[in-house]
Amino acid sequence: MNIEIISCLNDNYSYLIHEEKTNIVTIIDPSEFEPCDEVIKNKYKKLDFILNTHHHYDHVGGNEELKKKYGSTVLGFEGDKDRIPVIDKFLNDNQHFKIGNLNFLVIFIPGHTSGHIAFYLEKEKIIFTGDTLFSLGCGRVFEGTDEQMFNSLNKFKKLPLDTKIYCGHEYTKKNLEFCIKYEPHNKYLKKKKDWINAKIKSNLPSIPVSIEEELRMNIFLRCNEQEIKTALNLNNSSEREIFAKLRELKDNF
Repeated sequence: MNIEIISCLNDNYSYLIHEEKTNIVTIIDPSEFEPCDEVIKNKYKKLDFILNTHHHYDHVGGNEELKKKYGSTVLGFEGDKDRIPVIDKFLNDNQHFKIGNLNFLVIFIPGHTSGHIAFYLEKEKIIFTGDTLFSLGCGRVFEGTDEQMFNSLNKFKKLPLDTKIYCGHEYTKKNLEFCIKYEPHNKYLKKKKDWINAKIKSNLPSIPVSIEEELRMNIFLRCNEQEIKTALNLNNSSEREIFAKLRELKDNF
């Protein structure tokens, strides 16, 4: 299996999966037609499936034209069947589905939107998180609640540490600045800063990252850390309350 990262719009990532044994081509969250089509037509000349994590335009903007050109089958969450363009098959939480030899698990992760899902390849230890979990951050809470987003993020914490995360945007540098502000003594964040700057200088994505890395550095997964509580002057608050405060601060960062 090969995963190709396609840069779209200003800072979006779409992911093209080519399974060599079956020659099945799948794309996750095609933000816009042109850059996705450029890769598909030059390398594969076919697109069998389109998977959408949620309905926002910067994740489904290429659906219609790609389906029209390649006859692709579009899969998305059942609750978003009226919001995902040209959807064909509806998915539900904890549903397993197979594309070629790849076994996907649907994980329902509301908060950013009410119908957000992640696509998890357990055997390959890969997860596509859309706009819920970013490298060193998480998505804004638009349609759901802070509690929903907090609970959704906790689902990722239960995955194997070496699971690779493919998220929807290149936000890592800005997220790092926020994390360091409220956890300045985190030694892993200090090392990560140089790594991120090198990636940006080389015009390379900071994705994928591992669950283990995120547990060490992503402040939204570290709401039980005393340094963070002290920085927020919320020493006696619950993890969920810490998360809500961090999300509020990040919205205005």
